[in-house]
Amino acid sequence: MQKFDGVIEAVRYKGGKIDVVRAYERRGATFSDRVVLDRKTLLERLTKGKRFVTGQRREFWASTFEIGKQVKAAGKEAKQFVATRADADHDELEGVPAF
Repeated sequence: MQKFDGVIEAVRYKGGKIDVVRAYERRGATFSDRVVLDRKTLLERLTKGKRFVTGQRREFWASTFEIGKQVKAAGKEAKQFVATRADADHDELEGVPAF
């Protein structure tokens, strides 16, 4: 897999849409502490070309992650959604636990 800009480790849904995600963002050669991104911020980053994946940080391994699937923004501006499946028609991050 190519280099990625962020790793989403947990998600909170509200009304069938992503409310917020808990993630780590790339800061140069390493990653940030946990950050909470709302849906709007996540969509902005994805549409600007940032690459996010699902996954979990490996305990005691600093910036090492167990990586899952790539996260993509799809749809048109008024009807955009965030998903890990290419054929999804709603917000869905497969295998990402809720918090």
